[in-house]
Amino acid sequence: MEEYKKKKILCVGLVCLDIINVVEKYPEEDTDSRCVSQRWQRGGNASNSCTVLSLLGAPCAFMGSLSSGYVADFILEDFQKFHIDVSLVSDHAQCELPASVVISNVSSGSRTILHMNRNLPDVTAEDFSKVDLHQFKWIHWEGRNAEQQVQMIQQVEVFNSSLPPQERITLSVEIEKTREPLYQLFPHGDLVFVSKDVAHHFGFQSAGAALKGLYSRVKQGAVLVCAWAELGAGALGPDGVLLHSDAFPPETVVDTLGAGDTFNSAVIYTLSNGGSVQDALTFGCRVAGRKCGFHGYDGIAEMCAL
Repeated sequence: MEEYKKKKILCVGLVCLDIINVVEKYPEEDTDSRCVSQRWQRGGNASNSCTVLSLLGAPCAFMGSLSSGYVADFILEDFQKFHIDVSLVSDHAQCELPASVVISNVSSGSRTILHMNRNLPDVTAEDFSKVDLHQFKWIHWEGRNAEQQVQMIQQVEVFNSSLPPQERITLSVEIEKTREPLYQLFPHGDLVFVSKDVAHHFGFQSAGAALKGLYSRVKQGAVLVCAWAELGAGALGPDGVLLHSDAFPPETVVDTLGAGDTFNSAVIYTLSNGGSVQDALTFGCRVAGRKCGFHGYDGIAEMCAL
């Protein structure tokens, strides 16, 4: 059992370059204004989740696609700085690395994202078939190329079928974007994260309503989680009990970019270490709130150092 605990958490999804412009107020169209600061940061949901997991002390790995060149070198160096295993990265030298221009508004804490992903393909089920699954205790998928990801999950289910329950890999999926193909991921996670945007798309106006309304889509025994920004987060499991955690906002909201990825990671971290769903929800909200008080992930690093 001790050996199982030492196994890694794998996050499958996107890594991109975030060019973050911090401004005093959101700029008007067709104007020229100065930034408070500008920085490059490794981004992408699955990539960010690895950063937070690593800061929390979990051994983790990233699986996704990467191009070549000086931007890709910057990305790889940053992965290494956070001790994240990148041995499963697929190289596509002829492609361009996805990038996001982020406008981070100091006065409100909002972040506005312009994303470009021209020709870098997502990893496929064939790529995944070459992975040695014995090294992982948990695999998390950022919902992207859902048909391929369902096939990846099915590979893990076959692998799990030969193992005793306590040694099986736990599966989680994140359904963040309002894209119809992603909804096929609902029945394929032991833990399913559904976003506020997706909940709104289905007509729900609260986390509790979304959890009750969407729970029939998940598989038997799964836990469905929905974060609702400053109103905290909720979860619903097979026992039918609706759980809730309040948010833990910082004194001043500085940077909300990656707060959702931070929440997801803290939930996964708690559950992967045997914590309860309620503990995971509360810890997720606490760490995500802490992160919003700092640029980047320094707040989490400081929290872990306490």
